[in-house]
Amino acid sequence: MPLVTTKEMFKKAYEGGYAVGAFNVNNMEIVQAITEAAKEENAPVILQVSAGARKYANHTYLVKMVEAAVQETGLPIVLHLDHGDSFELCKSCVDGGFTSVMIDGSHLDFEDNIALAKKVADYAHDRGVVVEAELGRLAGIEDAVNVSDADAAFTDPAEVEEFVTRTGVDSLAIAIGTSHGAFKFKGEPKLRFDILEEVARRLPGFPIVLHGASSVNQADVATINANGGDMAGAQGVPEDMLRQAASMAVCKINIDSDLRLAFTAALRKHLFAHPNHFDPRQYLGDSRAAVKEAVRHKIVDVLGCNGKA
Repeated sequence: MPLVTTKEMFKKAYEGGYAVGAFNVNNMEIVQAITEAAKEENAPVILQVSAGARKYANHTYLVKMVEAAVQETGLPIVLHLDHGDSFELCKSCVDGGFTSVMIDGSHLDFEDNIALAKKVADYAHDRGVVVEAELGRLAGIEDAVNVSDADAAFTDPAEVEEFVTRTGVDSLAIAIGTSHGAFKFKGEPKLRFDILEEVARRLPGFPIVLHGASSVNQADVATINANGGDMAGAQGVPEDMLRQAASMAVCKINIDSDLRLAFTAALRKHLFAHPNHFDPRQYLGDSRAAVKEAVRHKIVDVLGCNGKA
């Protein structure tokens, strides 16, 4: 089975009232962990690569690792560019084997965002690749994303119909209160489900995406803190809110920080317990197992996409 796009995947998710996990990948162990969990749960999966991950691991290595995962698992897997910030970056990924790209023009004004998204969509669609865009801005820091609370803005539902119609994009990331990174909310986390409901009403059947949707497992935070870290106060989006979003119009939920936390917590725990270990297979094996369990939990207990491959 070759890499797939999200078209059929999102159609099934919308009709079935569940969401597909979009998990960020940076190295071989993370690719293995995600796809092994997805295979065991018979779940569709999106492996997404940020500009930073692409720079770190190399475009060709990442593509070949994901292609190997497809061959190994037989699953429907999408290779997606996360937060592409330019036409040139999106074009490079389209030309280089990605089946989905995100163009993030959320920092631009409305007309410029439309123009950039349409340019990417026109190019990608001619080559069989689907496109995600963003309307509204999430606060937080993660990889290349750095948006202050003052610059964050909820998505205006009155703009979504015009944006989607004029750009021709295939899915839309909206801002309803999630946040990038692990150090997130001041006070109690709340999501604007009223905005999501209104967007769904204006775009019936259209797939919506949630970014910044890690829940920040407190057990992983505690493990990191107990083994030399300092992440006091880190928190994320409560999983019951994500389950509710997945039952509505949200077809794709992005998860990155939760995987980093699971990976790092296992790594710190191993090295503090075994300070003389120097074989990467020992400590990276623990990290891979921890990420796999984190992904399995998301697939089964949050996204509801197990058995949907």
